[in-house]
Amino acid sequence: MTERVVIVGGTSGIGLATAQRLVDAGREVVITGRNQDKLDAALAQLGKSASGRTLDARDAEALRAFFAQVGPVDHVVVTVTGEPGAKPFTELTVSDLREGVDGKLLPHAVTAQAALQALGDNGSLTFVSAASAGAAMPATAALAAVNAGIEAMVPVLAVELAPRRVNAVSPGVVDTGWWDFLGDARDETFAQLASGTPAGRVGKPEDIASAITFLLDNTFTTGVVLRVDGGARLGSAA
Repeated sequence: MTERVVIVGGTSGIGLATAQRLVDAGREVVITGRNQDKLDAALAQLGKSASGRTLDARDAEALRAFFAQVGPVDHVVVTVTGEPGAKPFTELTVSDLREGVDGKLLPHAVTAQAALQALGDNGSLTFVSAASAGAAMPATAALAAVNAGIEAMVPVLAVELAPRRVNAVSPGVVDTGWWDFLGDARDETFAQLASGTPAGRVGKPEDIASAITFLLDNTFTTGVVLRVDGGARLGSAA
């Protein structure tokens, strides 16, 4: 039977690329997003094997209602990103920190919890964190804390929710709309960051979609945070 995959945050970037890859492979995909126009555009691109729902992943009650209605699913992928939030530590406010938690950490946790009512015993949960969790880059303390929190949940949930599998992908710099805050400096920043990686380029959403698909397919992989960063963590050594 065709597997069903729910992608929370699947209307753009990594989420949409993952949905496209799964649809192309013959899976049934359900995507969610907060913006109806983006959802409509994504569904038009994906075709008849995809369906979608407007949903705010920060709303625990709405998530529970969604998974109660969506029916049995085989895999759930959470690609919610939150706001960029890069700021020197001395300038961080309580509101900045709360935004990081509310915008990304909370949606990952409450989505996983709500999904359990629909997720089969042989199913999987896949989170998307970010390389900032271990990159030790100045001005990313809030991002690091949020993404490290997501990664810290992975081994705990892999044990607690077994036999369901729980994994995460930790992307490096990927060319998505998340980086639009850079404005005109975007291309120059990407070139500079790419020059410090063995891969010699920034990532594409399709690179991360491929890694997510591996985690869905490989039934002997659980409790893993898969780093897909073009070797950026090795840059100084290279």
